[in-house]
Amino acid sequence: MKALTISDAETMIFALQDEIRRSQEARYDHRLHAVLLVAQGVTCSEAAALLGDAPRTVQYWIRRFEDEGFAGLADADRPGRPKKLSEQQLAEISTALRGPPRNYGLRTNIWDGKTLSTFIKQHYRIDLGVRQCQRLFRQLGFRLRKPRPLIAKADPERQKEHKKNSET
Repeated sequence: MKALTISDAETMIFALQDEIRRSQEARYDHRLHAVLLVAQGVTCSEAAALLGDAPRTVQYWIRRFEDEGFAGLADADRPGRPKKLSEQQLAEISTALRGPPRNYGLRTNIWDGKTLSTFIKQHYRIDLGVRQCQRLFRQLGFRLRKPRPLIAKADPERQKEHKKNSET
């Protein structure tokens, strides 16, 4: 039987390892494979080399498996900073973004990071930075767009000609 090969194997090895590390289930399966290899008589160093991990990491997984069983191989919850805005507040903000800022007592015609930051501070007494508000736009499915300014005394024919020439 002809041996199968993977084209561009070196690149694919890194891509596969990245995919394993990204998925929680895949990380758990990866640890199970390491424990299985050691249970079958492979050393931690050999298992680590086969799986692309450090030998100390495999040793850590083996110790956790011995102490806690299968639960020791599962990803633990990783605490992070609690969200400043609740799901209800995010829904209210999403609704507000569908209308003009003037409806909420703000002095601008378009939403941007600074306007959203002011809105959140006034309505929820939560201080979010402009950059975080820009991220919030994308998180809620909106895009930041600024209108292109029009020059009052511009000649429309010359503008049209300039656009035509700049495309070539």
